Amino acid sequence: MIIRVSVRGVISGAAALAIGALGVLAPTAVAVPQADPLPPQPRSADLSPLHRPGTHVRTHRGAPLLPDDVSALSWLVADARTGDVLAAHQAHRRLPPASTLKTLFAVTALPRLADETLHKVTEAELTGVGEGSSLVGIAPGNTYQVADLWRGVFLSSGNDAVHVLAEMNGGWEATARQMQSRARALGANDTQVMSPDGYDTPGQVSSAYDLAIFGRAGLANPEFAQYAATVDAPFPGETRSDGRPTWTYGIQSTNRLLTGAGGVGRYPGLIGVKNGYTSGAGNTLIAAARRGGRTLLVTVMNPQRGDGYEVYENARSLLDWGFAAAGRVEPVGSLVPPAPVRRAPRSGPQPVAQAAALPEEPGSAIPYALLSGVVGATCLAAVVMVRGRRGRNLR
Repeated sequence: MIIRVSVRGVISGAAALAIGALGVLAPTAVAVPQADPLPPQPRSADLSPLHRPGTHVRTHRGAPLLPDDVSALSWLVADARTGDVLAAHQAHRRLPPASTLKTLFAVTALPRLADETLHKVTEAELTGVGEGSSLVGIAPGNTYQVADLWRGVFLSSGNDAVHVLAEMNGGWEATARQMQSRARALGANDTQVMSPDGYDTPGQVSSAYDLAIFGRAGLANPEFAQYAATVDAPFPGETRSDGRPTWTYGIQSTNRLLTGAGGVGRYPGLIGVKNGYTSGAGNTLIAAARRGGRTLLVTVMNPQRGDGYEVYENARSLLDWGFAAAGRVEPVGSLVPPAPVRRAPRSGPQPVAQAAALPEEPGSAIPYALLSGVVGATCLAAVVMVRGRRGRNLR
C-alpha cells in the first residue's frame, strides 16, 4: 500500500503541534517522566486451567472419554518428552507425597554422589529413621557402594538408605534445603520439603503437578532412569572393607506396575518411576510408560476407593487413556517452567514523540526546553520530507 504525504499537511501539523505545546505552558515546569520498562508478561502457569479446581481436558472429535473409575484426590497425565499436560484433576492440590518425594531426593542428590564411591555406615546415620519406615536393611559397620544405596532407595524405598545418602550429601537438613531449592528451580511451587525420605512430617506437601515435574526431570538422567526401571537386584547382607559382599539377598521393586507382583499385572512398556504409601498420604504413584515412540507420565495421589492396589489401577486407566488420546487432545498446561521475562532496560530521556504521548497529569506542564525540542524536531521532519518528496513514496 502506498501512502501519499501532503507537504502542506506536514507543515500544518508542525504548526499545530507547536501551538498545542504553547497552550499547556505553566509558570512551574516539571520533568517529563521516563518511560517505564515493559510490563512483565503473564506467566504461562498463571494462565493455565490447572490452577483452577476440577478436571481439565481439551479434546478433539473422536477423542476417548476420560476414565470414570479414577478416584484419586489428584492426578495428572503428561507427555514426558514435551512436558505437555494432556489432562489433570486438582493438579495443584497440596497433599502429603509419601515416598514419591524420593524422586526429588534422587534428582537433587544423585548427581552429587558417584556410584562407585564406598561408604562405611555408622549408627548415627541411622538413628533418625522414622518408626514404621520401609527399610532395605542397611547395617552399621558395613561398607556399601553408593550404587547399592540407590538401589535400596528405588527398589525397596528404604528410608535407611535415604538417611545414609543424605549424610553423604552434606546432612539431613542441608539435603532438605537443596531439595527445596531444586523444586523451585524446576518450577515446582507446591512442594514443601520437611523430610527428604517422604516420611509423614507436619507441613510436608507436594502435588500431582510437582510430582510429574520430578519424574520428568529424573527420567532425563540416564542413571535415574536405570534405577527407576530396575525390577530386582542383589543387596549386600555383609561386606568387607572394600565393599565386596560376603553374602547378598534379593530385593525387588515395590512398584507393582513394574513387577507385576501381587496380581496387579505389569503395565506394558512401563519404565518406572516411584510409588509411596504412608498413613497420612495414602497411596501415591508416579508411573511412566513408553509405547510407539511416546512416553507418558502419570501421577496419582490418594485414591478414595478400593484397596492399596487401587493406585495402580488408577494409573493404568490414565495411561491407557493417554495413549489412546494421542493427537486428539490439546494441552491444558505444561510441566516446563515459563521462560524468565526479560524487562526492557531503562534508557535515557525518551524521544520527543514518545514523551508527547504520555498521559497528562493535572497541573503538569511541558518545560520550555522540551517545547523548543518539539518545534525544532517537527520542523526538521517537515523539511526532510519536503526534500525527499520528489519521486518517493512512503510504504
